[in-house]
Amino acid sequence: MIKNLFYIVGAVLVLTGCGAKKTEVKEQAEERTIQVRTMTLSDREVTRSVDYTANLTPFEEIYCAPASPGHIKKINVEIGNRVRKGDILVVMDQTQLQQAKIQLTTLETDYNRLKQLHEKGSISDQQYDQMKSQYEIAQSNVSFLEENTKILSPITGVITGKYFEDGELYSGAPNTQVGKAAIVTVQQINPIKAEINIAESYYPIINKDTKVSMRCELFPDEVFEGDIYRIHPTIDAISRTFTVEISIPNQNEKLRPGMYGVLNIDVEDATAMMVPAIAVLKQQGTNERLVYKVENGIAKRVTVTTGVRYDDLIEIDSDKLKLNDQIIVVGQSKVVDGSKVEVVK
Repeated sequence: MIKNLFYIVGAVLVLTGCGAKKTEVKEQAEERTIQVRTMTLSDREVTRSVDYTANLTPFEEIYCAPASPGHIKKINVEIGNRVRKGDILVVMDQTQLQQAKIQLTTLETDYNRLKQLHEKGSISDQQYDQMKSQYEIAQSNVSFLEENTKILSPITGVITGKYFEDGELYSGAPNTQVGKAAIVTVQQINPIKAEINIAESYYPIINKDTKVSMRCELFPDEVFEGDIYRIHPTIDAISRTFTVEISIPNQNEKLRPGMYGVLNIDVEDATAMMVPAIAVLKQQGTNERLVYKVENGIAKRVTVTTGVRYDDLIEIDSDKLKLNDQIIVVGQSKVVDGSKVEVVK
């Protein structure tokens, strides 16, 4: 029993010695001074921007058709053809036009005859007015048919739809995906257009001619510049957004309707606290971001929210930070909250 008692006492002494040693090591670690480098926190001018996604659409899209049904004599274009404003796209049957011209010629002769008689007082005003009305109606009918027997391109663009062939009857019934009647469709794709819905909070800030940059998945290394050319005047009561239309120059026609793009809009100039991105640490296992500032030789942990990033700088914000605070930018991974630090140049 005496021998066993000696073993027990010896074990207790060993454990006590180890515990004391660990405490001493811990205290030494806490007392160790870590060398760090800092920067003075200050305001910088930044431009805040927002990103939106959009599908590109034609700047203009015209569904070309005559005002009245009739036989199609000749369609001069095919899908993919490029046309200029004023080019003849479709020629309709001109039988009605020829009949209207003959009728106009007859009425013109009668009208001139009655006009002379009216000037001499040989006929009543009522007879003259009736003939004049018939003559003017015939003139209007000829003008209408002349306009609708030759369909001209209203814009410079490309033919993207053809719905009839030569000799077929155009009935005037809706025959396109958008529910409109047409013989051909022409689209203007230079410039090209994008429409986006922007949060109502930006309504006082967004203006016409505001610059917009766009990236497209098909051309990831290119940036396409455009500007806002139309701002819709109302706010959607459900989504709390308003619509803007953006014009993007497309000289080489790389961009096509239906493509997908990400648009970036600079919405305001502001001041923000910026630090090197390496100064911001992420708490393991969480999305919490933090920095360390130095106060009286002690590292203080500060939880921050991050904003926009500009090259190697990132915006931070916290109610525990103020201008001229010393933020650790080198050695921050070696410190913990409360570590003693020495700032070196």
